Parts: sequence; structure tokens; C-alpha cells
Amino acid sequence: MNEKLKIGYLVPQFPGQTHIFFWRELQELEKRGVEVQVISTRLPPTGLISHQWSQDAIARTLYLGRPRLGDFMAGLLRLPYRELLAEIRSGGMEMAKDILICTGAARHLLREARAREISHIHAHSCGRAALVCALANHMGGLSYSITLHGPLQDYGVGQPYKWRHARYATIITQKLLAEMRETLGPDLPERVFVQPMGVDTDRFCPLQPYQPPTPQEPLHLFSCGRLNPVKGHQDLMQAVALLTKQGLNVQLEIAGEDDTGGHGYRQILEARITELGLQDCVHLLGAIDADAVLDKLRAAHIFVLASWAEPLGVAYMEAMACGIPTIGTDAGGVPELIENNSSGVLVPPQNPEKLAEKIADIAANPALAKDLSRKGRKRIEHHFRASLGAELLAHESRIRTE
Repeated sequence: MNEKLKIGYLVPQFPGQTHIFFWRELQELEKRGVEVQVISTRLPPTGLISHQWSQDAIARTLYLGRPRLGDFMAGLLRLPYRELLAEIRSGGMEMAKDILICTGAARHLLREARAREISHIHAHSCGRAALVCALANHMGGLSYSITLHGPLQDYGVGQPYKWRHARYATIITQKLLAEMRETLGPDLPERVFVQPMGVDTDRFCPLQPYQPPTPQEPLHLFSCGRLNPVKGHQDLMQAVALLTKQGLNVQLEIAGEDDTGGHGYRQILEARITELGLQDCVHLLGAIDADAVLDKLRAAHIFVLASWAEPLGVAYMEAMACGIPTIGTDAGGVPELIENNSSGVLVPPQNPEKLAEKIADIAANPALAKDLSRKGRKRIEHHFRASLGAELLAHESRIRTE
């Protein structure tokens, strides 16, 4: 066995607004004696990072950046053309373009892996980052693995090639695994694991027993997710409008920013707040750091994220870990995380009326709120703590490189 395992941890455009999970996982890997070199195919996004750990992450990340001409030319000589032509027939010009874009980066990655004595690369993406790894594998035998974080169609063409040569793979839900078996079948690696994302349950935890809302105080709702229509913030706002018409004193705070740093969908949400007359009830906090999110969670009576579709949902996990009654939608992989009416509550997506009903039910029933708090925390502790993913990556990367 190697005395010290050193792996590359490849995340596109790291660190991003929602990348706290990756930061936690690499710290857990290091606790297990794994030396981690963080790698990113692109520079971090500007104007969207509000984490205390962001500068540390940037300082320790190797950014592949624009490849040198020499890397591109050397890479062209080592491409598996026959296999890639089959992928181009399927993926068309998009696949051909991706190959050209990734060839130089693959050669660069291979050079850096050899120079830094990296024995294995784990790509937390099935997009171009996975293609970079697959090409580097053909150019020089670089061992790699990949994780699927959402629907396969979101990650571009060439999926059979990307998966076929991976040492192993992880998929975050059983639902996605079933879809992958149907879609890729024999192109899946021999070892495929269902491994959800997780949270640091020592950090995301209640400081005191959960206190349900009282009739004399405002009902504090908290939501956290990028400002995008698919996150359903507009549906949650509509639910708040319905609750205020019923006479409830509701305060909703939403943490997160749009993909343009506040110049895109945020403006539509701000207009909607005004249209609904919720200026005193709904507050957009922008991109706040992890400590601020933790404080907001602990101060909330209920966490609500009304996503139209969510592969799984780290934001839900963080709320449940803090013992906050959590409402999600029964879409995507969320039902694999939230057990309806047990560890949380599920509602149909795009249904503000049902959302308002469930919020009111929890607010009016202290016993229910306390039960959701207790069972939600227990669910995360047992099945969704961050250390589980790190343990799997460390074990599989080690045994596949010995």
C-alpha cells in the first residue's frame, strides 16, 4: 500500500457559489491521510463568491487555464481517433468541438499529474472536465473517476466515452443510477456507487433545542439557493402572499444570487416582491458566506426551498442537520433525502397554495414542528454526513492505484 495517497480533485470553475460541499469533502479526505491537489479547468466566477474559505481555496487550486500550443499539438498525436470518431457520429459537431477544446487541457493535466506525483484524479463533473480526464487517460494512462450530480443530459455529449474508461464512479441518487443503467448500460464502469453529497454534521447542528414559533412573534422562514426560476423562489413568495392574506405575520429571507451577480433574475424577483406588496416581508440577502447561512438557519422556524427539480439538495441537508423543520418538493431526487411527513415535508413543485398550507400547518402545530426537527437531524446524521463521501473516495482511489 502507498504510504501517502495523492489524488487530484477536479472541479470546474472552483470555488463557486454552491461549492461548500466540495470544500468540506476535500477537508474530510485530508483527515483520512489523503493528500489532495485541487484542480479547476476554469478560473473562479467573479462577483459570486462570499465564503470565508474562498481565498484559501483559490490559493491551493491549480487552474489549467488556456492550454499551450505545445500541449495541444502533443495531445493531438495521442488521441484515440477511432473511438472518438464513433462519439462524433453520435454527438456531431458539439462533440468535435469539445474534443478540440479539451485536448490541450488533457495534456496539461497529464503533465501536472506526473510532475506532482498524483496517482488518481476524481472529477466532480460529467461535463468537459470528465472528457479532459478521459483523454488524459488515453494519452498517458492517468487513472480517473467521476461523479454524476444531476440529470445526464445536463452534461453534454460523449458520455459513453467519458464513463467507459473511468476506474469507478459515484452517483448521488438511486433515481439517477437507474436512469444511467438504462442510458449507458455496458459503458458504465464495473464499480458504480450511490453516494449522496453530505454536510458537516459537527458544524451544521443545533446550538439548543428547536423552539417552535409562538403566536406573538413573526414566523421566520429561510430559503437558500441561487436566484433562478428553477429554484422556485417566486412560488415561495406567492405562498407568503397567501399566508399574509390569512393574517399570518411572516418574514422570509432568501440567500443566494443570480448567475450575473445580481443583474439578472434577481431583478425579476425584486419586481415580483413589489407587485405582491411584500417589501416588508421578503428580503433578498444575496450571496452570503457559510457562517451567515448557518446563523440564518439557526434563527429560522422553517426552511423552505420550492425547487422545480433538484438532484438531491445540499441546502435541505444543512437545514435538517440544524434541526430546522424543512419543506421541499417531491421532484428529482429530493424524496430520497426527505421522508415526507417524517424527516421533513414534501409538496408538489409550482404549487404555492399547497406550500402555504404546509407552512401554516407546521407553524400552528408545535408538536409537529419539534418532531420534524428531531427526525430531520437524525436522518442527516445517519445517511448524509460529509465524511461518508470522503471515506468512499479515499478507499476506492487507494485500492485502484495500489
